[in-house]
Amino acid sequence: MLIGLLVLLTCIIWIIIGTSYFKIHPFLVLLSASIFLAIFIGIPINQIGPILGKGFGKTFESIGLLIIFGTIIGVILEKSNGTHTIALKILKLLFILPAPFIVSLIGYIVSIPVFCDSAFIILNSLNKSISNQTKTPIVSLTVALSTGLFAPHVLIPPTPGPLAAAANLELESLFLLIIFGGVIGLILVLVGATFSYYLSKKYTYKTNKINFENNLENNLENNPPFLPSIIPIIIPIIFMSLGTIGGDMTSELIQFISQPSIALLFGMISSFYLLKYIKNISFYKIIEKSIIIAAPILLITSIGGSIGLIVESLNIKTLVKSFEINSNFGILIPFIIASVMKSAQGSSTVSIITTSAIIFPLLPLLQLDSEIGKVWAILSLGCGSMTVSHVNDSYFWVVSQFGQLDVKTAYKTHTLGTLIQGLSGLILILIGFNIWKIL
Repeated sequence: MLIGLLVLLTCIIWIIIGTSYFKIHPFLVLLSASIFLAIFIGIPINQIGPILGKGFGKTFESIGLLIIFGTIIGVILEKSNGTHTIALKILKLLFILPAPFIVSLIGYIVSIPVFCDSAFIILNSLNKSISNQTKTPIVSLTVALSTGLFAPHVLIPPTPGPLAAAANLELESLFLLIIFGGVIGLILVLVGATFSYYLSKKYTYKTNKINFENNLENNLENNPPFLPSIIPIIIPIIFMSLGTIGGDMTSELIQFISQPSIALLFGMISSFYLLKYIKNISFYKIIEKSIIIAAPILLITSIGGSIGLIVESLNIKTLVKSFEINSNFGILIPFIIASVMKSAQGSSTVSIITTSAIIFPLLPLLQLDSEIGKVWAILSLGCGSMTVSHVNDSYFWVVSQFGQLDVKTAYKTHTLGTLIQGLSGLILILIGFNIWKIL
């Protein structure tokens, strides 16, 4: 058993080195780690292929359509400028707040359907406009946007990371994760906004080239209306909530539409209204682009299911039982593993997928095998996957380059902001988890 644990540790090290130092695609790294682990823990050669296929297929079955539908919604919102519409509406509603808080809350909403990298690029020009209008240092608003986008990206479905973790931990109630992740994510966004507000006092304002008023008018003129833009985000949440609220007394129709894949399907269908605002790109190309974006995520997520199934064969919980783990602090383990993975290899999604696969066999030992316990575990590893974004993270370079930050400044602002968010999330989860245990 001890040898098996050492082999698992070796595989984790290989995942980190393979993805960060050798720059090998995460799918191939996770696949090779799965095979290596299976061989050295004594799984018969003729059984390795079927186990890999079973783990891959099981995860793909539970998560495949969710990721595809969610990606299509995000791409349509992006290409139709629906994200700009949502951002501008929030800007108008929250104009009395300090600029960093407005920008962070814009990021919070927009990042739910759209990948944080893409969303940052989309909203960067608006960010500069707000800087000009409010005379707020662009450094402050860059961090406000980056942290506002980052927290939902790792905590709130239908972004791929939380979806993958839910699949790996066999969480049945995705709506429960959306609610808890939404609350924790919002608090962490406000933490990021507070840090950004501090930066607005530390740095000086410099004029940007984009004129706010003209930019705003142009956006409003070319963008779709607010309601059709927000509906694709709201519909899945409402539909999933119907099944949760109704319990066993719900009708067959409610049970049908409350399934996460069906709820997201209706969200995707509602987004088709926005297609008429997309110029020079065919519907076919939109779907094609969405599949191209979703494919690597699906591959990484599904192969994570394979390595998770092999890890289950280790039965490492038997070994870990020999160590005394305070159940009040068992929630720390997902955070620690995820933060090490994130800081070492850079990808939050890879960190979430790998960590969730590793900790699944440990859930009973950590007293996290209930539905709400799994939610706490996902939130813990989600916060760990934020800690921290630095030079090996593609998002770091998107933020620094588009936000016009040099590397030193990006470390002192963006990287520090993600560290503060991650640690704040850990504190919130420790408090919430232990209150839940008492209740």
